[in-house]
Amino acid sequence: MKFLDQAKIFVKSGDGGAGCVGFRREKFIEFGGPDGGDGGRGGDVLAVAKANLNTLIDYRYQQHFKAQRGGHGMGQNRSGAKGNTIILELPVGTQIFEEDNETPVADLTEPGQTVLLAKGGDGGFGNTHYKSSTNQAPKRADPGWPGEERWLWLRLKLIADVGLVGLPNAGKSTFLAATSKARPKIADYPFTTLKPQLGVVRSDESEFVIADLPGLIEGASEGRGLGHRFLGHVERCGAILHLIDGTEEDVVAAYRAIRGELAAYGHELDEKPEIIGLNKVDALDAAAIKKKSAALARAARKLSPGAVVLPLSGVAGTGVPEVLRALFKLVKKRRTADAKKAAKDADALA
Repeated sequence: MKFLDQAKIFVKSGDGGAGCVGFRREKFIEFGGPDGGDGGRGGDVLAVAKANLNTLIDYRYQQHFKAQRGGHGMGQNRSGAKGNTIILELPVGTQIFEEDNETPVADLTEPGQTVLLAKGGDGGFGNTHYKSSTNQAPKRADPGWPGEERWLWLRLKLIADVGLVGLPNAGKSTFLAATSKARPKIADYPFTTLKPQLGVVRSDESEFVIADLPGLIEGASEGRGLGHRFLGHVERCGAILHLIDGTEEDVVAAYRAIRGELAAYGHELDEKPEIIGLNKVDALDAAAIKKKSAALARAARKLSPGAVVLPLSGVAGTGVPEVLRALFKLVKKRRTADAKKAAKDADALA
């Protein structure tokens, strides 16, 4: 299935049905009176978050969604039927914006979360509604109220525990393939990853989700390269695994380049807990590993206080268990904080 993380759609709720002008005419009933029913309410347009979806590709081929209008009222005080509601199933992590692509409408962060995108129009009153002691034969009935219509932007930000970032060919896809059952494309040229990949990783007796994002280059926050479009997915991640190609001559420059892009993008990406992985150590000797690890640690003290540098090799498996354990500690800390916040919010609502 193709990955799509942004789509523009048009939604329109159903118009309300018109009321009816009717009079009761039956044999042996001398004074029948008005009996026109009300129109039915138009259908709504709802968005529901689904846990088993991870792409917006369905909204690439269909952009217009219109709910059913309400049925018209009829004689014998029969009200019109309510229009059917349209339900748009969206992946968890989808943000909904107005047509300007800036004004937020909703943020679907929990499975089953439901948001009303367009409310159906009310049905018009039939002439029975206007019957009174001074107006016993009203001939007035109202048309239904129009539904709402709007253009909306859908923007998906994948929800993962850990985000993999780094320059192209840093070994992110290899690491994901080595630690999970995900099978991302792996090749010896840059930009083999063209879309985010998710993998469930097991560390000892625990599991967490890692997102492999396309490689970033200098200037990504300004729109250069492929990864700029996917920087938003890092916002949802609780921690970052920053992979550095150990065969690079200047590993510190590579590290600073990505840290600069995270800081330039904003949204507190540069403040997320980070593990720095010196990758491809199977191609280095012990002295080079020690020297480059120390250089990265010195750079991290200024750019990411608290980050640790761990040598690893996704191909050989060297150091991978230690990296996963370090990542899970950060994930566990984030989950505990989220659980406390959720409990506090529940207490506040109670």
